[in-house]
Amino acid sequence: MSPPLLTAADPLPTRPHRVLVAGTSGSGKTTVARQTATTLGAPHIEIDSLFHGPGWTPRPTFEADVERFAAQPEWVTEWQYSAVRARLAARADLLIWLDLPRGVVMRQLTRRTFVRRFRRQELWNGNVESPLWTVFTDRDHILRWAWRTHHANSARVLHLAQDRPDLPVVRLRDRDEARAWLTGPLRKSTT
Repeated sequence: MSPPLLTAADPLPTRPHRVLVAGTSGSGKTTVARQTATTLGAPHIEIDSLFHGPGWTPRPTFEADVERFAAQPEWVTEWQYSAVRARLAARADLLIWLDLPRGVVMRQLTRRTFVRRFRRQELWNGNVESPLWTVFTDRDHILRWAWRTHHANSARVLHLAQDRPDLPVVRLRDRDEARAWLTGPLRKSTT
C-alpha cells in the first residue's frame, strides 16, 4: 500500500526548508522550483547547471557541489541525477511531484526544445540545444530521453514515499494544480 500523497489543496504540515521537485524532463521542474524558492525566500539551485560542463560533459565537481549546497539549511532544487538523488532525498523535507501526462510533457518539451534551438539560447556553461535532426540519431536526445523515462519517475517517487513516510509528497497533475498549490498551500505555509 502506498503512503498518502498530498494534493494541490492539502495544507502542508510545516513550512518546508529543503525542497525537491520531481518529474520527467519537460514537466516544468525548474519553473516550479524557481517559483517555490521565491515564495519560501530560499535559494534555487538549478541542478543541471552544476552537472553540465562545456560540451555537455559532466562536471568533475558535481557531487561535491551538491554536497555543499545540500548541507545548507534552505534550498530548492530539481530531483534528478542518480549519483546524488539519494543524498538529496535524505536531506529534503518536502517533495513536489509533477506527475503530468506523457502527452502534455512531450508537447511542453518539444516546444521548449525548438525555441531554445532556434534562438541558440545558452543553457549552462556555454551549451546550447543540439541540432534538431539529432533527435533521429541520438538515443539520449532530450525528446527521446523524456519519452523513454517518463514512467520511471512515478516508480521512483512512490518508492521514496514508502521509504520516507515522514516526507510530505505533493502530487501535482497539471499546470492548474501547480499554480493552485504555489498560491495556496505553499504560500500559507510561510505565514
